[in-house]
Amino acid sequence: MHAAENETSPANLLRCPELLAPAGHWDCAKAAVENGADAIYFGLDRFNARMRAQNFTEADLPQLMEFLHRRGVKGYVTLNTLIFPAELAEAEQYLRTIISAGVDAAIVQDIGICRLIRHLSPDFPIHASTQMTITSAAGVEFAQTIGCQLVVLARECSIKEINKIQQQIAEKNVSLPLEVFVHGALCVAYSGQCLTSESLGGRSANRGECAQACRMPYELISDGQVIDLGNQDNRKYLLSPQDLAGLDVLPELVKTGVSCLKIEGRLKSPEYVASVTRVYRQALDRAMSDLESTDQGSEDRYNLEMAFSRGLYTGWFEGINNQALVHARFGKKRGVYLGEVTQICNEQITLRLQAPLKPGDGVVFDSGHPEASEEGGRIYTIDRQGQDAILAFGRGALNFKRIHLGDRVWKTSDPELDHQVRQTYAGDTPHFQRPIDLEIYGDIGQTLGVIARDRVGHVVQVESEMLLVEAHSKPLTSDRLQEQLGRLGNTPFCLDCLTNHLNSSVMLPVSELNRIRREIVAQLETLRAQPKRWQFDSNAMLSELLPVVLDRTVASPRLLVLVRSLGQLRAALETDIQTLYCEFEDPRTYKQAVQLVRQHGKEVWVAPPRIIKPGENWILQQVRDAQADGYLVRNYDQLQFFEQTRCIGDFSLNVANALTADYLMQTFVLERVTASYDLNISQLQDLLTSASPDWFEVTIHQHMPMFHMEHCVFCAFMSDGTDYTNCGRPCEKHDVKLRDRVGTEHILTADAGCRNTVFNGKAQTGAEYFQSLVKLGVNHFRIEFVNEAPEHIKHTIECYQKLLKGEINGSQLWRSLNLQNQLGVTRGTF
Repeated sequence: MHAAENETSPANLLRCPELLAPAGHWDCAKAAVENGADAIYFGLDRFNARMRAQNFTEADLPQLMEFLHRRGVKGYVTLNTLIFPAELAEAEQYLRTIISAGVDAAIVQDIGICRLIRHLSPDFPIHASTQMTITSAAGVEFAQTIGCQLVVLARECSIKEINKIQQQIAEKNVSLPLEVFVHGALCVAYSGQCLTSESLGGRSANRGECAQACRMPYELISDGQVIDLGNQDNRKYLLSPQDLAGLDVLPELVKTGVSCLKIEGRLKSPEYVASVTRVYRQALDRAMSDLESTDQGSEDRYNLEMAFSRGLYTGWFEGINNQALVHARFGKKRGVYLGEVTQICNEQITLRLQAPLKPGDGVVFDSGHPEASEEGGRIYTIDRQGQDAILAFGRGALNFKRIHLGDRVWKTSDPELDHQVRQTYAGDTPHFQRPIDLEIYGDIGQTLGVIARDRVGHVVQVESEMLLVEAHSKPLTSDRLQEQLGRLGNTPFCLDCLTNHLNSSVMLPVSELNRIRREIVAQLETLRAQPKRWQFDSNAMLSELLPVVLDRTVASPRLLVLVRSLGQLRAALETDIQTLYCEFEDPRTYKQAVQLVRQHGKEVWVAPPRIIKPGENWILQQVRDAQADGYLVRNYDQLQFFEQTRCIGDFSLNVANALTADYLMQTFVLERVTASYDLNISQLQDLLTSASPDWFEVTIHQHMPMFHMEHCVFCAFMSDGTDYTNCGRPCEKHDVKLRDRVGTEHILTADAGCRNTVFNGKAQTGAEYFQSLVKLGVNHFRIEFVNEAPEHIKHTIECYQKLLKGEINGSQLWRSLNLQNQLGVTRGTF
């Protein structure tokens, strides 16, 4: 098996995208390589977004990179988490090791780490992780300014939006290649913007510790009443998207000009990696030979569903369809759908088969309650009667009392397929060969010269040890050369193009041709095995990048209040708070809010939505039209759009260390940045001591914004519409919450872009640490409201004002609000 040559295919002029596969450990790396991956991405034992994977160690790097490069495959290290202040020195050492080992690139989330890499090496490649939440040309441009060579777009970008981003970056002369996820699990929240695991359990997704709360069941509560979503389907998995499968739109993806297609799955098995990589390798090669063909192979979907599937869907590639993205019936692996139970008799199950099934396959019976233990087992015999199949199982294998008519049946195991997949990467002999080209030169009385080239830039030249003589029989024709030099079995290579420049009919013994072939293989493998040599400044130090911290002065702390409705704003204006932030669903309301605040002689800042996509600058224009005193900026578009005006960077910019804070403060002349919500009190204190404390604003009271997502729960489950054009806007008419398994009712809101945020139903406070933060120099403290009534808002503000004046301490405030307001205030991430 080998890759088709497609870069020069006459059917198209587009470059074939790189196929990037996941590898959680060695077997996965082999599975990816032997099934056609052009590159793999993997984590080390720190600082990667899949800490539950086995991961590689720093000591593995030389051997791993040599293995990959011998096989013509690149290796990218995932350094895609936020880095806290106390970890910067360790991260620096990590980077020195990674660069020295010849790794092909690092996939990075943290802005400060991008700066550190560029400080250490001017040319080591940085790939902007999807955790950077880049959804626009402005985001790509930002990535370029911090030294990135490639951008992994947010998974929420459609093909239409990818094309628009490509067009816009070309107009701006930004030449960064783009990478997109093509297959695997979809996070319901924007990567880099999910604080759910942090909020519910102190396990941050931005730190590789996602607890997958999106895969859990929730009840939908509208105006205080539970919405019946269909008991027979048990539609409770309201935040669990189907798995992404870009197979059906692969030609369209190639046409966008993206440089890399990425498969998700560093927590998955080697069988998954092998199967999915193989399907996309073959489909990509077919697509490159005929971009107008929609034939993706009859077995492809079956193989993908058996590898791992919660249902397969094109995600956001074809635009927003909230009815299709989340079916809500289950949040775990299923496999291939076989049909519904139509009869149960004599310990046999009858169904009308909709997919292949054979004895030995494993099935599970889905009664609509995936949270409970489910019946399943292996097929013993199959009796086919017309379109029906009667399934028998081993004696005692099933409890038939727990199986019902109408149960869905899923095929979860195919041992024969698993065996075939494992064979693709078993043993040490290469299974997947990558093409090389040969040029042949020589004449009578000269040596035979062979120039060999692989597809990653290596060139070798081998000369025969004897001279060519005139051929009386079996001359070295192109066919004969192809036959002898193309015998590359058990090597990493296959012969693709042979160009014969021999000027006359000559001959050479077969043994010499064989020696030349072996020498070509040996020299190419030696060249490939040499580690990449990136430029590296061994004298560069982390300390040279860190900002200079001036003498600290303890100033009078100020309280800033963020409200989310005009009613809340009016309540806050009745207090003596002087600076107010507004974050409303409809930015057109900001004009009224600004006028209202100005009538009270106070300062008002307004917040645009957290995500901006191509074509949505009209939202930013509506925000600017309010002519507020300043703007709470959330993303790269807003840093650019509101340049030259008063701006404060919000928490969504993920400021977790002084390198990031310094870059944003100096480059965009921000007044302050909001400390990342991922920081606990110790990490926050480290941040405040490593940079000027007056740079930072600390959110001391809030309902944690857990999920921020393109998926609209209002549209999906409270309308028959697919998006904002036909949903009827239930978000404007109903107070909606999501009740989790422990009974907490989390608050659901929508913004101007129809994106949803789920706020933790329990507010949290850092009041107990207020005095220590003031001593460190913090003087801007924010409290945020979501759906609180006006009287609750005034009472909460009064409590915090007493805290600022020293009339109560943090513990008293926490207990007071908990008892009097029943807000369920907790100590939260602090």
